Amino acid sequence: MSQFQANGDQLQLNGQPLSLVRQHAGQTPFYAYDRSVIHQKVRLLRQKLPAQLKFHYAVKANPMPAVIHFLAGLVDGLDVASGNELREALNTEMNGSHISFAGPGKQKAELTMAVGTQTTINVESFNELKLLKEISDELGVRARVAVRVNPDFELKSSGMKMGGGAQQFGVDAELAPSMLEKITEYGLHYRGLHIFTGSQNLNPESIITAHKGIFELANRLQDSAKSDIETLNIGGGLGIPYFPGEKPLPLEPIGESLEPLMQQFYSRWGNCKIAMELGRFLVGDCGIYVSEVIDIKHSRGTEFVVINGGLHHHLAASGNFGQVVRKNYPVAVGNKMSQSKDKAVQVVGPLCTPLDLLANKYELPKIDIGDLIVIYQSGAYGFTASPRDFLSHPQPVEILV
Repeated sequence: MSQFQANGDQLQLNGQPLSLVRQHAGQTPFYAYDRSVIHQKVRLLRQKLPAQLKFHYAVKANPMPAVIHFLAGLVDGLDVASGNELREALNTEMNGSHISFAGPGKQKAELTMAVGTQTTINVESFNELKLLKEISDELGVRARVAVRVNPDFELKSSGMKMGGGAQQFGVDAELAPSMLEKITEYGLHYRGLHIFTGSQNLNPESIITAHKGIFELANRLQDSAKSDIETLNIGGGLGIPYFPGEKPLPLEPIGESLEPLMQQFYSRWGNCKIAMELGRFLVGDCGIYVSEVIDIKHSRGTEFVVINGGLHHHLAASGNFGQVVRKNYPVAVGNKMSQSKDKAVQVVGPLCTPLDLLANKYELPKIDIGDLIVIYQSGAYGFTASPRDFLSHPQPVEILV
């Protein structure tokens, strides 16, 4: 993992040896996030993609408060998916005008908070829009709304498709003009459009094709709008490599394609804010999950390395969070970085289930009890995406280094 360095046997995060990072955490297991890696990702985006493009952090990828607050000083906006995420976003230097709220099942209390703080609400149904009209009337405040559109195409090669076909997300493209009319009828503040097609894509050609479809659809829908467009959220979809054979996504061709699309859109609709919503791409490779070897056992020719963390802390690394065919996340022994590989082992957690497998037939240096097993690419959808109460084992902690 080239984003991290090693000094002798010690893995380093932001210049600190893993032994010191462990003391900072105060225990194993723990998640550690390297702020220098996050900062470098933001710089890379600003270098390679159009200068006028705004970047939003999708808080759901990693809602640790310290991470949100750090990123709030680097990006142009925050996107949330719950009332609790919205509350944390509002605790940063961002105010509601730089925050958007998406999700197909927003509760009235959450929507009331969003309307009251002038957060942009990405509307996903006609019932939700009607509820926003009622809340606006109750508060005497016009809700700021954008239409989340379920496009009539999908992002090919994406790890998780969130557009095209029947979806619980957004309003079907063919129904969006009717929703735009309702926004005018209800007297709400029309902000713009949110068109999200998919996530975790490492194919630049697929992303470029999707962007062309997004801008074509946005132009078509804006023809139906009665108000000027202020924001266009083109979603994200930029992926990071996890498994053997995967390579980092090249940003240059995406930037080269986006520039004329954005300029053409500005020429028709004025200088509205065009934003890319990124979660995993910003934080996924900044994080590691660290656990301690507590036992080593042999069974019929196989060596099992038992650690004090497992799928209850890191569901994705166990292969039980969206993988169809289980693959190993990249793994290392964080206190033996300079040592050569010894043999292939099974790294398993402490849970009483065969699903608690963190690395399958993975070649590592000779393992001793007390060694620190590191799972890379753990900065997104780790801590909060895992069933941490499963079998009632101790919880991990999170730190930002």
